[in-house]
Amino acid sequence: MAIRVQQQPFDLGEESTTFADAQNDAGAVVTFTGIVRDLPEGGGLDRMAIEHYPGMTEKALDQIAADARARWDLADVLIIHRYGEMHAGERIMMVATAARHRKSAFEAAEFLMDYLKSRAPFWKKEHTTDGGGWVAARDEDEDALSRW
Repeated sequence: MAIRVQQQPFDLGEESTTFADAQNDAGAVVTFTGIVRDLPEGGGLDRMAIEHYPGMTEKALDQIAADARARWDLADVLIIHRYGEMHAGERIMMVATAARHRKSAFEAAEFLMDYLKSRAPFWKKEHTTDGGGWVAARDEDEDALSRW
């Protein structure tokens, strides 16, 4: 299990390959990558700033990864989440799960993504051509988490 909270970009191909190559007992690897998206209709996103509290964030992510491993028969978990300033098209985060069977790998990855979207201790601020503001929680993200 690896949790990384980092400012620098990550190489998706390298991370996916390294994770998959380490899975000798798994029959499935699922990955998901979150990307900074522009605002609807090219709404002028200049950048997104993501803040967190070092130590607290890693502890929270460790706990949710441990929860996923307890709920599903996972061989391994990887969570990478960036902080700092990013622009549209840049990768924000990656989740990878490995399991003997695909259903466990997919469900655990969805569980982790839902948690990261709604409960992980990150704060996002959009800087736009019109100013900017903090990103508020969305009802659909809470609904997605409630199924678990």
